[in-house]
Amino acid sequence: MQLIISHPDNVAGAKRRVKMAEQPDELKKLAAITTDMEFIADLRIRAIEQIGTIGSHEALLALLDVVANEKLTTKERELALERARKIIKSSH
Repeated sequence: MQLIISHPDNVAGAKRRVKMAEQPDELKKLAAITTDMEFIADLRIRAIEQIGTIGSHEALLALLDVVANEKLTTKERELALERARKIIKSSH
């Protein structure tokens, strides 16, 4: 019988990898909400804010897609640009 002792860093790393694997699905869902004109603007704004909290390169690209979408309100596009700037600043 072999006893395996898990180091806390290994557990944390595994949890981080699982969380990162979940992000693309969450990001895709949020990105879809931001461009779906069937949703009210408040819901799209909350989705933009959530994408901003993800902070990954993919999230940055999703936010830039929102900025480029001329069908969205100026408020939504400006918020997406603001969140994209925060991601860029946090990466330096």
